[in-house]
Amino acid sequence: MTIQVSQRHDSAVKQVCGEAVYIDDMPEPQGTLHAYIAQSHLAHAKILSCDLSGVIAQPGVVAVLTLDDIPGSHDISCAHADDEPLFAKRYVQFAGQALFAVVAESVDAARRASKFANIQFEELPAILTIDQAMEKQSFIHAPRRVRRGDPDRALSHSPHRLKGRISTGGQEHFYLESQISLALPGEDDEVLIFCSTQNPSEIQNICARMLDLPDAAVKVHVRRMGGAFGGKETQATQFAAIAALGARKTGRPVKMRLDRDDDMRLTGKRHAFVIDYDVGFDDSGRILGIKFQQKVRCGYATDLSGAVADRGVFHCDNAYFLENVSVESFRCRTNTVSDTAFRGFGTPQGMIGIERAMLDIAHHLAMDPLEVRKRNLYDPVRAQTHYGQSVENFILPELIDQLAQTSNYQQRRSEIQEFNSTNAVFRKGIALTPVMMGICFSRTHLNQAGALINIYKDGSISLNHGGTEMGQGLFVKVAQIVAHEFGVSVDRVRITATNTEKVPNTSPTASSAGVDLNGMAARDATQKLKRRLAETAVRHYGGTIDQVRFEDGHVHVGAHSISFSKLVELAYLDRVSLSATGFFKTPEIHFDQQAFQGRPFLYFAYGAAFAEVLVETLTGE
Repeated sequence: MTIQVSQRHDSAVKQVCGEAVYIDDMPEPQGTLHAYIAQSHLAHAKILSCDLSGVIAQPGVVAVLTLDDIPGSHDISCAHADDEPLFAKRYVQFAGQALFAVVAESVDAARRASKFANIQFEELPAILTIDQAMEKQSFIHAPRRVRRGDPDRALSHSPHRLKGRISTGGQEHFYLESQISLALPGEDDEVLIFCSTQNPSEIQNICARMLDLPDAAVKVHVRRMGGAFGGKETQATQFAAIAALGARKTGRPVKMRLDRDDDMRLTGKRHAFVIDYDVGFDDSGRILGIKFQQKVRCGYATDLSGAVADRGVFHCDNAYFLENVSVESFRCRTNTVSDTAFRGFGTPQGMIGIERAMLDIAHHLAMDPLEVRKRNLYDPVRAQTHYGQSVENFILPELIDQLAQTSNYQQRRSEIQEFNSTNAVFRKGIALTPVMMGICFSRTHLNQAGALINIYKDGSISLNHGGTEMGQGLFVKVAQIVAHEFGVSVDRVRITATNTEKVPNTSPTASSAGVDLNGMAARDATQKLKRRLAETAVRHYGGTIDQVRFEDGHVHVGAHSISFSKLVELAYLDRVSLSATGFFKTPEIHFDQQAFQGRPFLYFAYGAAFAEVLVETLTGE
């Protein structure tokens, strides 16, 4: 029987010792050039003229990249919305937008040269806030409206009714490794891109489209990232594209690495939300009807904002049954950097609206907020969401009760009330809050993954899949799955970098689905190889396929036992293929985007958190 042991992250020791290789640690190929992006200082302006002759004349400059150098598509939008040019066209649309890139012998030379551009602008009015966008009706998509029951009637007949607003700001991903790509030109116009990205296939596709090449001519390689948190799902594309374009124009390797300040100006943040709510409830705190307006700051371009805003709509209920509910979601276009994926992907923002309403209800009724929350939870009878998905395996009531007990919630709440009654400057707060998060990409076609497993003659195993490693331990988790299936030690499984040549058409590593998708794809490949090895064992030792067991580094068939390595050697001598691809697509999911009904998630992840905080009311600390 295979013994399960705690497994350290595959890069942990290398990271602690400084031996883990990130792109900026790689020895630069001979002749490597460096790119620097010149940025707009205006949020919204028309470009009247652009003279870059002074830039190209500066020492160390090899090339200046503009839209005129692009042989293919100017658009780098993941949504193919044609609203995100590699460099600004006739207009700049946010402060920090890329105008052109300088390719030079050093990044310092490129940065200095960029100051010699002579660009004339006509400044235009800018839309910077959600309220301004709502006033101007400036949207990237038409508003989304979802409704169940009759919330207007429920509100008008409720014994109690409250209205409120809560807003959430943006947030910087602040990954330790900033955005970086290194592009190497190859034969026959091929390009190899080393990139810090969660989405290698998208980098491949967009860079190929830009260079007017087939996807197969662009190869993307990702061993690890120094953090991402969503910030490298789509927004690594611009920097990979600039590096690739520079390599194409100069015939030399080009590195595009952002300093921290440039990274923070050029890349999108968590979407800011403004949520207005109107809630009706009874004397027990149970919600009878509720209406939400979610206003989302998207920035100047589409990016992933539609999907992020949809997540806010999906999770406006958090873990609560809303019998009569309506949600209006406004996707506001502003003259700010295009906001993008961020851990939770709109889910936290969607949940915070209903949680604010819960607190208002509790305050109005002078009740414990935890009791209000518990009375509104889904139950076996009221177990369908406003978008039509059944809520299964709902464990939150038991989980909440357990956490309330182990955290001494009631006792601590009493102690806090006593503390607050005698302190004017320092105040304590307490909360126990549930979470119900749907797991899957909300765009159904993204719920697929591939893997490649090679077994070598000595019994060692090479594992490759479409997932990317950003510190979350995906690689070692999938390696553990493979080792478990083969009944061998995880040390026998060699982890290899994500590479578009090995596994094509991959989905991004995101949406909390990396292990679900890639682990199952790898398992599918192991099943094919185990079948071939089992057939080999039966040929040599008799018995039947269903008698073959893989465990403890051996393969058992009937009374016979053979080491895994020995069986692999026999299979090779029998001319059995020891390489297999695996594939997985998430079952059971389906969703009608227009009706906003279906089953977008395979399952829900449930959790609850207890928090106690001390606030200094004079400073907010």
